Amino acid sequence: SMNNFRRNAASLLICLITLSLLRAPVAAQQAEPNYDIVIRNGRVLDGAGNPWILADVAIKDGRFARIGKVLERGRQEIDATGRYVSPGWIDVMDQSGRALMVNGLAENKLMMGVTTGIGGEGGTPVPADKISEYFAGLEKTGISMNFGTYFSETQARIAVLAQDSRAPNAEELKRMKAIMETAMKAGAMGMTTALIYPPSSYATTEELIEVAKVAGQYGGIYASHIRGEGKELVQSIEEAITIGEKGGLPVEVFHLKAAFQPGWGRLMRQAGRKIEAARARGVDVAADMYLYTAGGTGLEAVIPSWAFEGGNQKLLERLKDPATRARLKREMLTGSPGWWNIIEAAGGWDGIVLANAQNKEYAHFQGKSLTQIAKEWKKTPADAAFDLVIAGNGRVTAIYHMMSEQDVITALKFPWTSIGSDAAASLKAGTIDTLGLSHPRSYGNFPRLIARYVREKQVLTLEQAIRKMTSWPATRMRLNGRGVIKEGCWADVVIFDYNTIQDRATYDQPYVYPVGIDYVLVNGQIVIDHGKHTGARPGQVIYGPGRTTNNGATGEGQ
Repeated sequence: SMNNFRRNAASLLICLITLSLLRAPVAAQQAEPNYDIVIRNGRVLDGAGNPWILADVAIKDGRFARIGKVLERGRQEIDATGRYVSPGWIDVMDQSGRALMVNGLAENKLMMGVTTGIGGEGGTPVPADKISEYFAGLEKTGISMNFGTYFSETQARIAVLAQDSRAPNAEELKRMKAIMETAMKAGAMGMTTALIYPPSSYATTEELIEVAKVAGQYGGIYASHIRGEGKELVQSIEEAITIGEKGGLPVEVFHLKAAFQPGWGRLMRQAGRKIEAARARGVDVAADMYLYTAGGTGLEAVIPSWAFEGGNQKLLERLKDPATRARLKREMLTGSPGWWNIIEAAGGWDGIVLANAQNKEYAHFQGKSLTQIAKEWKKTPADAAFDLVIAGNGRVTAIYHMMSEQDVITALKFPWTSIGSDAAASLKAGTIDTLGLSHPRSYGNFPRLIARYVREKQVLTLEQAIRKMTSWPATRMRLNGRGVIKEGCWADVVIFDYNTIQDRATYDQPYVYPVGIDYVLVNGQIVIDHGKHTGARPGQVIYGPGRTTNNGATGEGQ
């Protein structure tokens, strides 16, 4: 300890001598730190799949300024000793387009490490000619995460054909293509479909190829909730690939899953082979996934598609007609053209659990399976489902237990899968999201990759898992300057404790935040600080490649 005293005294003396020699410049330096933030002594994962390095990370003006030994100070200093420092996590299947207009803080997204969301499975919350204003509005009110969105082919279809189940004629198709062009020029990321839901399900492959060509001309991607995720999974992927090949654009398969009990263990491997064969011949096709064995969507998905023709009012009239009910029940067993049988996918009514009844009178049924509800209500499960749909003031939602853990693991191991939550930002922190769907993926999806599939099950290495949430989706979505920790790139960062990171949301308690994430930074600003949202809104709108600025020049996508 005497030695320590001497050493400390000596270094103090050196500091004092240096100070007296350099009084003026040093004082100036103390007053003006070189960097905005310096993250010290962390295990830095660059996002590209490389092992970690021990380094300081300096941030200035929203970007990474230096990685290595940083001698200068930051205005803020973060000690990341014993922690991992990762690029921000990218949610490639976000649903926050509408929510961000109301609550730009997106607490549930930021709390799980998401710094960028790409939305739009159901399109934009405004028509094509209002997208520019919509983006400007988000920039004005401020958002805590970066956000980009696709435009849906279904939006163009409804604008021209309403809820009709028919093909467009030449003139109508031309109008649909013009709408897609408007959306692409406003900065949409590409074109989406959700082909299990009417009226999207009424679109033929040919129609989709024609409209996709427009998105392709502007550098967009075709992303799809494919036509069937059950026994017809492989054919449905094939259709998506055809649309990409003939439309001249990359293909993203949304929330890749093998939702068909009899096909567990087999279908996912076949789907992987199908995608790999297409990639081998030069088709840019990949997929994203969430990390749960249950999906969630509207309860009306159990009803064959033809019953929706003409819109919601027509559906309700049909459901009230006993003869139509009898026909629908028959088709639930035999199948129906153009309809994906989600009841069969869930292995029957036991696998379907009511999430949100959208009606106080039936709220007590929430969390129960349709089999249980039917028993208590003294009617058949099909009738219970029809009656719940009729009674809902809004979209009645359900959780469908239809996938196997083994297939999730198989899909995770494909190098071309990225991670998406299929969930929206909550309107109020700690509550249900705008989809009205209580699914744990809204609060736990991203930390779960590390906690469950790296630390517990060792399915992936930590570097591989981080790549799936950072550099791969950034490369996939052509996001310039994101997804890696590298000088000059945007400083989106997650600092976490590998030993304690844990998703805590469950099907029973879906709105529980994860633990083990210390900080989340977006564009160089701290948004999450030890489990508290700082209120910062540094997020940027991420514009698609087709965006034209007012002078007609194509804008650079962020």
